Amino acid sequence: MIEESQVAKLGDALYEAMVSGRPTTKISEIAPESTITDAYNIQSRMLARRIAAGDEIVGRKIGLTSRAIQDALGVYQPDFGQLTRQMLYQNGDAIDMGALMQPRAEAELAFVLKHDLRGPGVTVTDVIRATDYVTPCFEIVDTRFSDWKIRIQDTVADNASCGVFLLGEGRADPRDIDLSLAGLVIEKNGALHSTGVGAAVQGSPANAVAWLANTLGALGITLKAGEVILSGAQAPLIEVVDGDELVATIAGVGTCTARFKGRAQV
Repeated sequence: MIEESQVAKLGDALYEAMVSGRPTTKISEIAPESTITDAYNIQSRMLARRIAAGDEIVGRKIGLTSRAIQDALGVYQPDFGQLTRQMLYQNGDAIDMGALMQPRAEAELAFVLKHDLRGPGVTVTDVIRATDYVTPCFEIVDTRFSDWKIRIQDTVADNASCGVFLLGEGRADPRDIDLSLAGLVIEKNGALHSTGVGAAVQGSPANAVAWLANTLGALGITLKAGEVILSGAQAPLIEVVDGDELVATIAGVGTCTARFKGRAQV
């Protein structure tokens, strides 16, 4: 564990990096002894700075759902970050690359809640009952560090490497489809880029949401009605540059279109 004063200093540094577009030093380099708990405390400090500046929490994201990424970071459970209103884009919007540093896109399923979810003890059935609808989305992951060669402390502290997110136009009742079998097709600039399936996310995206509800519940935090929950990537990360267009289609749910303009800051 690291000192509270250092947690505040590192959280402030991440916030300043986000605002300025200048990378900060990795947590794993400054404080290699830091724990995952320390990293979440740093994340909280960074988000507190965002909220104090006028932003607000609108949901959560789940990351590290891929076994390959878990193996690379040496951690064998997902992580989570916070979604804020200023991160939100709508279907078809042009994402401003100038507000990001080292962006990459990933397609996934977003859950929008109609009832609160509070763990522990939340099951997949509880998740389905509490969900208003699901929709395709793109999360644009980003890092406020010098490169993507990061450790678990780094990504957790950096709000689970979340940049912005974009919600699709299709909506579906999760009771009407098998979320684990619903196929994903991603097109980049009009050509097939990659495919995926819901089962790639902890066996089902609903499993990931249940994990989040139970993990946060143990911390006294409730997932609230109206919040958006990004359940985790169903396909590999996608490099994006100015002028790119991505379209994600999830069978039985709908599509999500993201366009990119400008140059990233780094």
